[in-house]
Amino acid sequence: MIVKTQQDIDGLKEVSQIVAQCVQVMGRAIKVGITTEELDDIGRDFLMQKGAHSAPKVMYNFPGTTCISINEEAAHGVPGKRKVEAGDIVNIDVSAEKNGYFGDTGFTFLVEPIHPKKQHLIDTTKKALEAAISVAKAGNKLNVIGKAIEQVAKKAGYKTLRDLASHGIGKSLHEYPDCIPNYFDKNDKRMLEEGMVITIEPFLSTKSQSIETANDGWTLVSGNGNFSAQFEHTMIITKHKPTILTQLK
Repeated sequence: MIVKTQQDIDGLKEVSQIVAQCVQVMGRAIKVGITTEELDDIGRDFLMQKGAHSAPKVMYNFPGTTCISINEEAAHGVPGKRKVEAGDIVNIDVSAEKNGYFGDTGFTFLVEPIHPKKQHLIDTTKKALEAAISVAKAGNKLNVIGKAIEQVAKKAGYKTLRDLASHGIGKSLHEYPDCIPNYFDKNDKRMLEEGMVITIEPFLSTKSQSIETANDGWTLVSGNGNFSAQFEHTMIITKHKPTILTQLK
């Protein structure tokens, strides 16, 4: 989507703030023993209260309201009976629609006791997001995003999950540009345009570069013994730094 009116901007800001607040509320509820289904119920109730609708449920008939992925689960984790355990890496990804506009954000939490290596992975993933945002300017090629993410990952000894990507968003959950890789693709000649609405979501991994679909048909798993982390913002591209819509006000 290319924003064209103040109505576009206001609509995107509203739903993006809702998903950011939803992740925050769910994150505060994370504790040892809570199930991912119970966490998802908190997200469901929050979105309903705000008049927003779960994007994965609306668009793809996803069997939950939000995506909650733990440890070896990289993305699209289906909420269920799995209980949060001490030391777990918990990723919460919330996307929603309101008044025809979509917002998408994700955050990775670490359950106490804090394991230094897991914390380092999470911190590095956040740095990768910041590095990618810093080069996301109108007139640059789209592939600078993946290049920035990959450079941060490699420097810290991590890999990027190549099957997962950032994407365009706006009037639908996934729009052009439909795939913005987490690595440098020299053949990608697409350009960032002023007013373009995209997500940036690095996925960093301790061992694997690939994922498989779990038996539930939804959850994407990066392999036993592998840990991954993700952070995500929705933003509007400008000639300077992007306008981060999912940054909590």
